Amino acid sequence: MAKTKVVPARRIRGEYVPPGDKSISHRLAILGSLAHGVTRIHHYCPGEDFRSTLRCLKTLCVPIRVSRDTVEIYGQGLYTYRDTGDVLDAGNSGTTIRLLAGVMAGQPFTSCLTGDDSLRNRPMRRVIYPLSLMGAQVEARKGNYPPLIIRGGPLRPIRYVLPVASAQVKSAILLAGLFARGVTEVVEPVPSRNHTEHLLQAYGARIDVADGVIRVEGGHPLRAFGDYVVPGDISSAAYFIVAAVLLPDSDLVIRNVNLNETRTGILDVIQRMGGRIEVLERRRVRGEWVGDIRVRHSPLRGTRIGRDMIGRVIDELPLVALLGSQAEGVTVVRNARELRVKETDRIAAIVQNCRALGIAIEEKPDGFIVEGPQRIRGGTVQSFGDHRMVMTFSIAGLLSQEGVEIENSEVVGISYPSFFEDLHRLVEPA
Repeated sequence: MAKTKVVPARRIRGEYVPPGDKSISHRLAILGSLAHGVTRIHHYCPGEDFRSTLRCLKTLCVPIRVSRDTVEIYGQGLYTYRDTGDVLDAGNSGTTIRLLAGVMAGQPFTSCLTGDDSLRNRPMRRVIYPLSLMGAQVEARKGNYPPLIIRGGPLRPIRYVLPVASAQVKSAILLAGLFARGVTEVVEPVPSRNHTEHLLQAYGARIDVADGVIRVEGGHPLRAFGDYVVPGDISSAAYFIVAAVLLPDSDLVIRNVNLNETRTGILDVIQRMGGRIEVLERRRVRGEWVGDIRVRHSPLRGTRIGRDMIGRVIDELPLVALLGSQAEGVTVVRNARELRVKETDRIAAIVQNCRALGIAIEEKPDGFIVEGPQRIRGGTVQSFGDHRMVMTFSIAGLLSQEGVEIENSEVVGISYPSFFEDLHRLVEPA
């Protein structure tokens, strides 16, 4: 297992293009495999999670060509996957297993979806239940955990009210709805990331979105539209954004980043705390807002994040703990119980790693409380096999007095293999 030490930094400056958005890359590959024609995905996500999706699609005999800059998906229609008898291995990717579960529910054969040790301990009942209502037969370990055995076949449309906002569950139902005869409806309690809806529209699906209700009519073919340049991943850029806000004399311009309103919660949180973020350009690309932003060092004040914001900042909450430790006053995060069932128990991991570096933080069942500003002493932290822990506590290392050593740091490759290279390029050591 690799160890990486991140040393204190003076500032972060320059221009930066984030890697391709992971959520969009997954959905492009899956929908491209179901459409008629070629989908060319440029600037795709370089991480292992996206490769897991491609590996599963190749197992289903989808023709795919991968080059350094482009993935080409040769789709042949909704019912052209082939049953090879091989297991579909989603690796560490929750997006892969949940979205493909929706697709496999409509296929005329039995499939088995599994993943690594971490993924096999992530709950799947929230996907299993609505797919079962649609007529799929789904078996899982203890009724909740992978491997998933899905006996697909004809599906019926449903109206499903999500008990908790989840883009992955929503997407699984909508993808299954493509195979149902009639209109499938998903009702969201609060908005979640909506890349699936945008791409279904781009592929010509019969879909309608209004007042928190998404309707898709099944039984109609999808048509590929050719080329798609994936915008930069805001969740990957967030680590550099936080570094620029917290390191004195920093000034960073981030180019071609996804500014989808369901994904920019971290920008809203930073601005609420007093951070300086300027949108230099904003444009619409196939339904997605994309733009350039400028981030500069700013003094921060504490804030409170609750139910209204959690869905839009769930992946960046480890960074919020770091922001709160450097802000004036108290930062409170609640209604974030979802963090307990991510790649690891992220609430417990955040608290343990913060305390290892000398940051005082209070753990709550559904979040945490941290008061600042605090000095970050430095030390050794664990990755817990979670790429977001690696990246968050790398930024803590830049702010620390002694540097931070991160155990098992190679798991950063799940989403962002070049993270440390980009960090080294942009940061000036202290």
